[in-house]
Amino acid sequence: MKLRTTKRHMREGVKNLFRNGWMTVASVGAVTTTLLLVGAFLALMLNLNHMANGLEEDVQIEALIDVTADEEQIQELGSTIEEMDTAQSVKFNSKSEQLEQLIDDMGEDGSTWEMFEQDNPLSHAYIVKAKEPSNTEALAKQINKLDHIQKVNYGQEVIHRLFQFNEYARNIGLVLIAALVFTAIFLISNTIKLTIMARSREIGIMKLVGATNGFIRWPFFIEGAFHGILGAIIPVVAVMTGYSYLANNISEKIRYPFVELLPFHPFAWQLSLTILLIGTFIGIWGSVMSVRKFLKV
Repeated sequence: MKLRTTKRHMREGVKNLFRNGWMTVASVGAVTTTLLLVGAFLALMLNLNHMANGLEEDVQIEALIDVTADEEQIQELGSTIEEMDTAQSVKFNSKSEQLEQLIDDMGEDGSTWEMFEQDNPLSHAYIVKAKEPSNTEALAKQINKLDHIQKVNYGQEVIHRLFQFNEYARNIGLVLIAALVFTAIFLISNTIKLTIMARSREIGIMKLVGATNGFIRWPFFIEGAFHGILGAIIPVVAVMTGYSYLANNISEKIRYPFVELLPFHPFAWQLSLTILLIGTFIGIWGSVMSVRKFLKV
């Protein structure tokens, strides 16, 4: 495409924005509202996903060893677990170490457990971590079938619910975002349709004198892209400002270690770029839908 032709398309695309007046304002407003909601949903989804992944990464399997197992059997058991394909790390945790940890965790009440130091009722254990969090349950069942394993603990109910919640949150978020995007595409499409209808005579003359479909389409594509870009400005500013406030103020007041927001840099910049790209896509695709229908190309 020649530079002069490109300039002409850009000029016509910008002119169309002003020709449509309030329809352009309505279209840009629809994109702005959509992208504000999309940005909020994306920020929420990605942070929930980050927290859930953090919890999943901390999931460990505690394999309690039968008290009748001797030292050689315990070592052989550890070697067997290490050879399992889905096991990432295997750590031996003696019953004396478990008792010390229990005393520390109990705080002031831990002194009552000191009487068991000579006659420790706890069992030796192997702390196992799966290569992939989703393999935790299958790995725990595999370990539980081994000889000299008394019991396997990995927070079965909590892990199952965590994985379920993470999956539901992703799916619901994606459906909502897709619905919002298609709504904005529909609104922009209608705006471009009105533009084409208003200029139908002009377009007909251009085709009679030999103008190609591409020559006619490009100004509308540029107009749609501007709708999307202009509609993305306020959401980008809102995301940068709002997330900066949350990252600098709210995160400091959260006392739960697993509730951790993604760092402002580079997350906010990446999210802003994503919103800008979605806005541009919405505008261009809305134009494509309109032009294809009315110009029969």
